[in-house]
Amino acid sequence: MNFSIKKHDHLNHKIVLSKNFILVLCLGFIMFSCQEQTIRYTQNSKEIETVKQTISHYDLNKWDSLVLNYADTAKIYYNTRKDVLNPKELKTFFTRNDSYISTRAFEDESREYEMIEDNNGKIWVNFWGLWKGNLKDNNKGIVIPVHITYQFYKDKIVEEFGYWNSAELTNEIQAIKNKKIELDEIDAIEEIQEIPDIDEL
Repeated sequence: MNFSIKKHDHLNHKIVLSKNFILVLCLGFIMFSCQEQTIRYTQNSKEIETVKQTISHYDLNKWDSLVLNYADTAKIYYNTRKDVLNPKELKTFFTRNDSYISTRAFEDESREYEMIEDNNGKIWVNFWGLWKGNLKDNNKGIVIPVHITYQFYKDKIVEEFGYWNSAELTNEIQAIKNKKIELDEIDAIEEIQEIPDIDEL
């Protein structure tokens, strides 16, 4: 009888040990899987910090510092998939209308960032923001929603796609140009009219 009880206790002990062993294996497997799993989405990363820095450089006209965040061979597309810019051309591209604008920057409270890894292992940072500028001529404020996505490789931006609708800004600048042309023409006519006749000399 005692032998049977001891045998039964020994069997229960083995079962408990087996269950504990299986539990430890499962926990180990779960922990290992979590460690090996790649983070596919985040709102906190060094790449996001690089994009924040890039946007700040744009706002402050720090073009030399901005270019340093790009690979030398980076390809940049704005509202197109055909025309490509390189990092050294960004200053010219972004400042071509500055003579008509008194202030311009992305609104701090409207900036959103996220980083994803696609199915091919490529790292992308998405930025959404509101660009706001004021015209020198009439101080009119213009707000443009902007979406830019940056591809990273070895901590550098290697490809960039930006999308926004600049129609309102373009139309306002064109109206200012047309107004200036009209004023110049009026001034020219007035100068001609002020020339005295030969008989009056």
